[in-house]
Amino acid sequence: MSKTIVGTFETRRDAEMAVERLVQEFGIERTDIFIAAKGEANSAGLAAAGSDNESGAPSVEARDDGAHYGVIVVSVDVNDDKIARTALDAFQEFSGTVEE
Repeated sequence: MSKTIVGTFETRRDAEMAVERLVQEFGIERTDIFIAAKGEANSAGLAAAGSDNESGAPSVEARDDGAHYGVIVVSVDVNDDKIARTALDAFQEFSGTVEE
């Protein structure tokens, strides 16, 4: 039985962390995981996080023009209930909201 688990994330960092957990720790193939902005506009989430934040080291001038136009949607295609539960747990670990 194949199904798709879908979660939304407020930051790009949380979405990326969930994906890495699925791939690196649970062995889900990257080709079974899809990431997109929800809606028409490109987005890096609702707020800056992770690599979107300004670093503490002196470097180029700070920017505040990140594309924060909406949530990030991550979906994963799974073939059994154990893997589905694993995906749900990874989404929730990184503050994802699971869409039913």
